[in-house]
Amino acid sequence: MQVVKIKDVQRVQNPHGVDARKIHENEHIQAVHLWLKPGEQLIKHATPVDVFFYILEGNGIVEIGDEKQHVTKDMLVDSPKNIPHCLYNDGDEDFRILVVKTPRPSNEQNKQAVQAMMMGLK
Repeated sequence: MQVVKIKDVQRVQNPHGVDARKIHENEHIQAVHLWLKPGEQLIKHATPVDVFFYILEGNGIVEIGDEKQHVTKDMLVDSPKNIPHCLYNDGDEDFRILVVKTPRPSNEQNKQAVQAMMMGLK
């Protein structure tokens, strides 16, 4: 049995500048714990694989394509591949999200997604 404590997992460098920790990964799936402090948000971006967001704590806004939805603890939001999405903590409490990508994106896919996101900022 493998047990993972979120706080013991190293933060992953990311272009969003938020607390992101890969807590599980195999050839089929990737699970990332996001911890957005009040006022933090992701950069709107698309992923080359399907994603779902499960809200662990707090509340915030999930934007997928042209839709925005206020979400709270114990909600799950499906995000299809190649559709731009974003998460916002517009509240005054921590907003913790489990992000699950399936299938697990390859390193090349991740690199291309980051490049596309950074090009969108220019």
